[in-house]
Order: sequence, then C-alpha cells, then structure tokens
Amino acid sequence: MKTGMNLLLWTTHVTQEHFPLFGKLKKAGFDGAELPLFGGDAAHYKTIRKQLDDNGLACTTVTTMTPDHNPISPDAGLRRAAVERMKWAIEMTAILGGENLCGPYHSPLGVFSGEGPTADEKKRAADVLRQAAEEARKAKVMLAIEYLNRFECYFLTTAADCKAFVKQVDHPNFRMMYDTFHANIEEKHAAPVIASVIDSVAHVHISENDRGTPGTGHVAWDETFTALRKAGYDGWMVIESFGRALPDLAAATKVWRDLFPSAEEVYTQGIKFIKEKWAATAK
Repeated sequence: MKTGMNLLLWTTHVTQEHFPLFGKLKKAGFDGAELPLFGGDAAHYKTIRKQLDDNGLACTTVTTMTPDHNPISPDAGLRRAAVERMKWAIEMTAILGGENLCGPYHSPLGVFSGEGPTADEKKRAADVLRQAAEEARKAKVMLAIEYLNRFECYFLTTAADCKAFVKQVDHPNFRMMYDTFHANIEEKHAAPVIASVIDSVAHVHISENDRGTPGTGHVAWDETFTALRKAGYDGWMVIESFGRALPDLAAATKVWRDLFPSAEEVYTQGIKFIKEKWAATAK
C-alpha cells in the first residue's frame, strides 16, 4: 500500500510557492503527492517532476471535465475536445512520472439533465474514454475513473455503476477509483461493495464524511480498511480533503465552513490514521 496526499487542499495549480509542501509530505511519511491537472504545459510539469524526485516522492494526478470538454455530449465537437483534454492530462501525468490519472472525467461536474444517464450517453462516454485509455497505455499511465454522489453528478453515482462502465469501456488501462466520501453517501455497507468491485479498483481516496481530517467522522473506517486488506488491495490510498482556502473549489465542493483547524492537521493526522488502521487489519 502506498500513501499520497491530494494537493487540492492547497491549490488547483501547483507552482513554485507550493514546492515546500513536498518536503513536509515526505517528512510526514507519505510516498507521494496527488497533483491537480487543470492547466500548464510540459515545461511547467518537468519542473515539478524535479521537485518530486528531489524529495523522493512518487505521484498520481487528478483532473475533471467541463461543459466545453464533455464526453457524454451529443455534440461531436465537445467529445473531441474531451479526448484532447484527456490526451493532455495523460501527457502531463507521464511527464510527472505519475502512475494513475484519476477523477470524475466521465462528465462535467455539477451539470444535471434532470434524469439518470441514458444508454446513448454511456456509449458516447465509453467511446471517448476508450480512446483516452489507449493513449494512457502508450504512456504507461492507468486511468482510474471516479464515481461521485448524486448531488455532484448524475452519470456515475455508485460503485456498481462504475464497475459496469469500466466493463463497457473494456480497456486494460481503464479502471475505477473508490472514494470513501462518495461511498459513505451512496453505498449501504462498505465491505460487500468493495468485495464486489475490487477487481476493477486501481485507486482509493481516503476522505472523511465531511471532507475533514480522516478519522474524525463517521465513515465506516474499520470495515473499509479490513475489506480492502482482505481483498488484497495494494495500491494508492490518497487523502482528499477540501477547505475554504480556494473560493472556487470551496464553492464546487460545497464547503461553507471550516472542517479542520489546519491543513497540517489533515495530512499529519491523516497519514497516521491510515497507517494505524492498515496495520491493525494485518492482525
């Protein structure tokens, strides 16, 4: 098992001012950092790669889609734009030396049709992401698609939906992510869900029920860690937490109040919590 910290706690675009975070994460015991990909070019991410290497950190990445890059749209132009966006994100991930590119890039965030996903939308998205997965294969990157809760999207909202979509895409470089925050809302019980989808899971987000410090809320943590250990999961566990430091991101994630006393608490206590829980499941 490898531990990571999602940098969306601090920024949507990592720059030189954030480089000191890498040393702090390494000192706290993390194996890597998860970098948001929303802009930037190859030169920018080569600079970040050097900082990661200098601090002995691996990385994963995360990105999303917008209405202008829409895999489920009936507009072929918007779907082509989605393919191009994924190609860019995959290229930047490869430059960073990233193992997994995760996120809900199946559909635009916060855009709703008023009903559930249609068969045509599923087919369109599968076609777009199959093309992306082939690019990921060439770049030696694994795509890990994320299902969200029903209040953030309508396209994929359960682990079962996500696994079925992975099968529809049907590509070895396209798998799914399990996020404890979304699962806490949408799933009945963690253990049977994890057991039913683990063969498709390539990435795990450790996120508390209120998006605060892991271990301070009511996510079924013992059940979750035990199920992952029993299933033989040995991939990334990345802490994802959101605060009010970034107004646009706070608005998108519906964070209206402080969920933790400091960012430092989130990552220092969060990694301690993960390691203690994971160690306990080995007994």
